[in-house]
Amino acid sequence: MNYRIVNLVALANINHTLNLYDLAAGMNEVEYEPEQFPGAVLKLRKPKVSLLLFRNGKIIVSGAKNEKEILTGIKNALKLVHKIQPEVKIRRKTDYEIVNMVASARLNKNLDLFELALELDNVEYEPEQFPGAIMKLADPKSSFLLFLNGQMICAGVKNEGDLRKALNKTRRLVDGALKKQKVNEQINGKGDKS
Repeated sequence: MNYRIVNLVALANINHTLNLYDLAAGMNEVEYEPEQFPGAVLKLRKPKVSLLLFRNGKIIVSGAKNEKEILTGIKNALKLVHKIQPEVKIRRKTDYEIVNMVASARLNKNLDLFELALELDNVEYEPEQFPGAIMKLADPKSSFLLFLNGQMICAGVKNEGDLRKALNKTRRLVDGALKKQKVNEQINGKGDKS
């Protein structure tokens, strides 16, 4: 199944204390409101990622489409931080861990979300609150938004292997529920065209 990664979230640690007040005062790209949130937000244009910077040196990168953007985002952020805090060294490579991956895919068929919610225990559908159904998988741990047009969004996986596994499992579960629905329609006479 084809898919497109739309967001990677990664956690990194630069192992250095950051002075968030100085960073916010010295950089237009940084927003810091400690009474609302303990981290500073750094928004980069190239690559287009956002970084949450914490005093303890931990960084959360979001908005990356691939791992190269994560590394480039961290390196570019460190260059900016280094200008304000020269003791923070620019590293060639910073270790990071992907903590969430969001991807979109298509099932290439329309879905009856009411029927899916009835057939599958792990699907919730409340159209008055949200136009998509929510499906949760335990293995691999992931959540899906399923839409009437067959579009789906997967979140919660940490690598592409688990993403592919989750997408294939979801397709099998949806296909099984749709087949069961067709059989029930034929048994109840709804599928009869005579």
